[in-house]
Amino acid sequence: MRTLVALIRSILFTLAFYLGSVVIVPLVLITGRLSPALLFIGPKLWAGWFFWCARWLAGIRLQIDGVIPDGPHLFALKHESAFEAIMTLWWFARPAVVMKAELRKIPVWGAASDRQGSIWVDREGSATMLRAMMKAAQSAVKAGRPVVIFPEGTRVAVGAQPPLAAGFAGLYKMLRLPVVPIALDSGSVWTRGFIKYPGTIHMRVGAPIPPGLDRADIEVRVHAAINALQGPR
Repeated sequence: MRTLVALIRSILFTLAFYLGSVVIVPLVLITGRLSPALLFIGPKLWAGWFFWCARWLAGIRLQIDGVIPDGPHLFALKHESAFEAIMTLWWFARPAVVMKAELRKIPVWGAASDRQGSIWVDREGSATMLRAMMKAAQSAVKAGRPVVIFPEGTRVAVGAQPPLAAGFAGLYKMLRLPVVPIALDSGSVWTRGFIKYPGTIHMRVGAPIPPGLDRADIEVRVHAAINALQGPR
């Protein structure tokens, strides 16, 4: 019965979210071209629609422990599902989100995300792409924007705690910003399959970690903080 209810709610969520996206995403692209003042309103509207559908149709609740600080920071998030990938546009003000480069190829959405100022990186971490990532991140910080990264490099299975990808330490050293680690356990309800199970996603905002630490120290601290919600609590 639980799976059947979850299946029905997942169907309702999928229909509502994607039908809404068909309308919202092209508008995001168009309005972003018309006025820089509207560049970040559209993505936040889209993420808000996603959150509304997730909460009221899929039955996904969100519990946040801590406060997300304003202004330029390097935010490092655990990544277990598509939930937090979209919600970055809702949680942060004018974020520059580090994303895998293949997402740029999605029709309309990729162009809208590019226009909004996403930072693209390939899975192989080529030197050319890493340099482009660093340059884009510097430009975002100069504009007063936060940079958001999933430091483990990709979406991971529930409970998995892989080492941090190389690009994170490079960004930390170059940007000289405080790092705010954010732990999530979204994968337990927002699965990789079609069915999303009603439940609560927990999100823990860690204390800012100052710039200037050596690579080993910052990686250990961030890795521990973003994995704080893994396993029994």
